[in-house]
Amino acid sequence: MIDKQNIITLRMERQFLSNRASKEEYNNLYRDTSPGQNVYWNGFGDPPSMTFRAGFDDIEYNRQRQKTRTLVKGRFQGGNLGWIEQADLELFAGLCRKPLDNPNSVQTALLKLIEQEGPLNIGLMKEMTGMLVKEITPALHRLQEAFLIYEDQYDGEWDREWYKFDDMFPDVDIFKFTRHDALKIILRRFAYRLVLFDSKMAKSFYKLPEKDIKAAILELVDSDEFVQINEGYMLKTDLELLDNKCFDTSKSVFVMHRNDFLVKANEHILKESFKHDEFDTLQYILVDGVFHGAVVGKFKNGPYVLEDVILDLPNNEKVELKAKITEAVYRVNDPERSPLKRYCGNKHEET
Repeated sequence: MIDKQNIITLRMERQFLSNRASKEEYNNLYRDTSPGQNVYWNGFGDPPSMTFRAGFDDIEYNRQRQKTRTLVKGRFQGGNLGWIEQADLELFAGLCRKPLDNPNSVQTALLKLIEQEGPLNIGLMKEMTGMLVKEITPALHRLQEAFLIYEDQYDGEWDREWYKFDDMFPDVDIFKFTRHDALKIILRRFAYRLVLFDSKMAKSFYKLPEKDIKAAILELVDSDEFVQINEGYMLKTDLELLDNKCFDTSKSVFVMHRNDFLVKANEHILKESFKHDEFDTLQYILVDGVFHGAVVGKFKNGPYVLEDVILDLPNNEKVELKAKITEAVYRVNDPERSPLKRYCGNKHEET
């Protein structure tokens, strides 16, 4: 019987939440947990980041990787924006590409315009076609999902040019991987960083059909790379590791934004476990490697309104952990501009 706490502790180690990653370690972590995203809500326009994981300023690091096109932008998880390493373009094209077999007139006209005129921003497209921005933008997004065009966002500027994908990446073969083969590669990475996972977690993160995910998992089980543990799966090498080593548990509290890798992989559970009828769920609370609560309130540009902390812990632990959880909340929220109003339904008094 594998010890559950041993799995959690190894996961925290693999996520670099029990220690901080060097740049080499960070590169591997970023690749394995891609597509990367920026901080939910208030991080729009910023480079992607992995909060708490890096032993350096990873926002600035990824800003430089954007400038050199080491990180490239695309639409991957159900059409959502994300950043992957350019070296993984073929892999993610196989995984996420949504073919466009019957383009509509707007899509056809814009693709032809980019092919003829070269890179164009939306303002020029509007001027040259007479189309409205609200017509142009969704057409570009759909062409982007099909890997037919590329939005070159290498800095934080708004005036970005759109290229024909083949012109920007002439050596990239978007047909190199089938979805099935891409999934097998991606799921090995997913398993390594989570240690134990199930098909619903992979579906939650990658936004792909669960039947496709299950088919890839079963093939990895058949090839003796994955083993099944109850309803979950892990790398066979990790089963052997966990059988032969006991990992030291460290106590910790982290308040995670909604684009965090661990949040996105558990989103299907978290949305139901900590939903609130009155307020938005702002962030989720990870206690000793397990999600046990959420910060709820109101999103707004600038500091959030922090209405309450909700927890599923026993009452004695809520009391014992209050100072630690409050400290973690204020690690990612400014106490002066976003004071916490309540803690578990009771008025919060600052100490």
